[in-house]
Amino acid sequence: MRKSHPVRRVVLATAATVSGVVLLLTLKPASDPASAAAGAPPPSAAGQQEPQGGAGAPAAGTVTGDAVRTQYGPVQVRITVSGGKITKAEAVQAPKGGTSDQKTALAIPRLNQAAVATGSARIDTVSGATYTSEGYLKSLQSALDRMPKGGSAPSASRVLTGKVARTQYGPVQVRITVSGGKITKAEAVQAPKGGTSDQKTALAVPRLNQAAVATGSARIDTVSGATYTSEGYLKSLQSALDQAGG
Repeated sequence: MRKSHPVRRVVLATAATVSGVVLLLTLKPASDPASAAAGAPPPSAAGQQEPQGGAGAPAAGTVTGDAVRTQYGPVQVRITVSGGKITKAEAVQAPKGGTSDQKTALAIPRLNQAAVATGSARIDTVSGATYTSEGYLKSLQSALDRMPKGGSAPSASRVLTGKVARTQYGPVQVRITVSGGKITKAEAVQAPKGGTSDQKTALAVPRLNQAAVATGSARIDTVSGATYTSEGYLKSLQSALDQAGG
């Protein structure tokens, strides 16, 4: 057997070493993970941006309440809302003419100030301007009922049934449908019947239903010739409105 030459062994060892280095280089990642991470934007950067005008943004804008009829004329309130709070209140309609001008000038500024201060319709009426004050508070409450709650959708319609009001000729009970803070439907689920009561009920109830929707309150006139039925209707209607917060 021929002996291997020393030079040949050195060449073979060197070649093996070079091949191993080349193989390691070919298996190394194309880029260093650390350097790649340094050059790329942080993965959470986009997710950290604050939403603009989304559902979480504070509600802002103006809301106008119902026009409430009073003995001296309609009262209607408009409020400005920012961050879920009343920042301004004003009467876009108020009684006027004769002594009404003085009462309006007396009451409205105080009521506006109280509405902003309390953020609610639970404020005192102004002495000497009771009807104007009561109309203001009802209109203000209807505006508050429509006030957006952080961009949420308007509340669904509610059906509210008042208490049974006993009258000389039989019970009266009223049911109302409320949507957006307004009465959209009123009906008597109980009313006097039998004999002349049928005629009086047929005369009074449709008019009372219509008036309840038109005014959004129980401050409506009784129907002549059906006083007891009318008074029972108004009492039951008021109890339904109390449930609605109006």
